[in-house]
Amino acid sequence: MFYTVIASFVIGYLAIVFEHPLKLDKTVPALIMAALCWAFISLGHLPVYDHHGHEVAMEPTLLHHIGKTSEILIFLIGAMTIVELIDLHKGFSAITDRIKTTKKSTMLWLITVLAFFLSATLDNLACTIVLVSLLRKLVPVKEERIYFVSLAVIAANAGGAWSPIGDVTTTMLWIGDKITTQGLIISLVIPSIVCAIIPTLVMTRMPYMKGHITLPEDKGPKKAEKVIKGGTTMLIVGIGGLVFVPIFKTVTHLPPYVGMMLSLGIAWLVSEYLHPDEDFEEKHKLSAHNALSRIEMSSIMFFLGILMAVASLESLGALASLAASMDEAIPNRDLVIGVLGLGSALIDNVPLVAAAMGMYDVPTDAKLWHFLAYSAGTGGSMLIIGSAAGVAAMGMERIDFMWYLKNIAWLALVGFIAGAFAFLGWYELVGHLLEPGGGGEEIINNAVDSLGTHGGGSGHH
Repeated sequence: MFYTVIASFVIGYLAIVFEHPLKLDKTVPALIMAALCWAFISLGHLPVYDHHGHEVAMEPTLLHHIGKTSEILIFLIGAMTIVELIDLHKGFSAITDRIKTTKKSTMLWLITVLAFFLSATLDNLACTIVLVSLLRKLVPVKEERIYFVSLAVIAANAGGAWSPIGDVTTTMLWIGDKITTQGLIISLVIPSIVCAIIPTLVMTRMPYMKGHITLPEDKGPKKAEKVIKGGTTMLIVGIGGLVFVPIFKTVTHLPPYVGMMLSLGIAWLVSEYLHPDEDFEEKHKLSAHNALSRIEMSSIMFFLGILMAVASLESLGALASLAASMDEAIPNRDLVIGVLGLGSALIDNVPLVAAAMGMYDVPTDAKLWHFLAYSAGTGGSMLIIGSAAGVAAMGMERIDFMWYLKNIAWLALVGFIAGAFAFLGWYELVGHLLEPGGGGEEIINNAVDSLGTHGGGSGHH
């Protein structure tokens, strides 16, 4: 029955990898695979183990895994709803309306900077959707626009890697206590910048980035977009709420989803009172109820399926055995993680990271976790289908797979490799700060204590 569980996982995983040829939403095989894996464990009375390798009862193990998975899902639902609330109020227009340049190279740098920092606070998927919508206004000709969109995907994935809320995989590692906020930022912000800047530098020197953006001929006055009351307010409250979550975790030591519940509640409260005079239909369009209906629940259900399926292999001890075999075959773990990063271009990075979390038992903020966050977060840029941001851009702009492979993949690869070497070199310098007692935590704690002292005990927010 053990091999039946493995076969169920492999078949389900292949269905996820080949979702486009099969024309089947990857959520379907993920849910079926998770249910079948646990069903076969139960039917075969297979022994299950905790993360210490001790045999434990089936029901508590299943409850433990669904609890850890739910933490991630609640967090993601909250973050997605806040982003949708900002979007409903056209809050991002406060940023995008200030871009006036028509020079291609200047626009490219602006998009890189926007994508890099927006993805760190929103997440790389939401950031890409916002930037594609923006670029449709700024770069009307599709043949020119897809280069900017593709670069936005690379920069968004790089920006999401150094933030605990910037990518699903970093969120998983953060909630799973594999990394800390300060550790992730210290170790990855420099490599992530390198990963975004190198492709941008190269692209600005390409012939298609010379000159100015082609603008349509003026055919009379354009219809002004409707201004939504409170857009800037919602942007500040929403972004502030997302940034507040890691601070809340650091101060209270509570799981991140608790902070996200608080931030969502405050954003929801503000949205309720921004439009007291509107009629019911107009108010509903801008409400959190509408925002909740717009979030991608299929993605949430996919994460539920894939994480629970991987959890079944972890409970069987299969992932620990796989890790031991890989360590024997490839003694250098940096090389293993680098290969996983390259693999994330072909295979969804969520199950890759979930599997690695079950394979390795190393301390919080170990080098392995930080390199995994970088590799899985940025490696997906090498193929248009390799990341959620790329898939979103592909769908919105109808970007051809082979066009991206020919024109953009090599840029993403150069950025990935440059960032990986930057990480390895940078970690040699700052790695001691991330070790227990190495000084990193003391620096953060002293800063928090200082804020609390100067603020009369209430200033650390």
